Amino acid sequence: MQLASPALPVGGFSYSEGLEAAVDSGRVSDEASARAWLLDQLQLALGRADLPVCAAALRAWLAGDAERLRALNDWVLQTRETRELRLQAEQMGRSLLEWLRNKNGSNSEAGAAQLALLASLQPAPSWPIAYALALAQTGAAPREALLTQAFGWAENMVAAAIKAVPLGQSAGQRMLDALGAAIPAVVDAALALGEDARQAFTPMLAILSAQHETQYSRLFRS
Repeated sequence: MQLASPALPVGGFSYSEGLEAAVDSGRVSDEASARAWLLDQLQLALGRADLPVCAAALRAWLAGDAERLRALNDWVLQTRETRELRLQAEQMGRSLLEWLRNKNGSNSEAGAAQLALLASLQPAPSWPIAYALALAQTGAAPREALLTQAFGWAENMVAAAIKAVPLGQSAGQRMLDALGAAIPAVVDAALALGEDARQAFTPMLAILSAQHETQYSRLFRS
């Protein structure tokens, strides 16, 4: 539950993942369009990329498979479609690494070895790989772990929609209800997804993220 909180000090609140550019372009303008946008992003982006790769990384952390973790980290950073999205993955990964270093109870020999491996990932530990380590250290089952990841994402994105559209708090709760209802099926599909089926292909999101890099006025880093 702590890992799902927007208060986790990794800067997730400072990103809109293209949503702010969608608002600026008129594609998202009210509660209904914001809800549809985030539901699509959950299924087409998170469900096909970050959730499956986090599940694979969770298994690799539990198995101590350093080679597999490096390959997964490379995949994450190589498939980020814009500079903004890659910087987000790197910054949040580094921030979570620092939080794990400072967290009480992470000073065991095994924990120190895991953190050393995470820190060694080049050019940076990406967010899904770092988050998988944090989840692994809780002892959560894979489905519980991915539900945590998906709900944490949903809370940050709904908060971004409330600010960017803008929307009221009640609208935000209705959107969170819709995302929460969709998350379990997306998580189950992500857990069942084969290695060859994992993908990062969201062309419009990539275009909007690239446009956001030079957007005249903005609230969010991406």
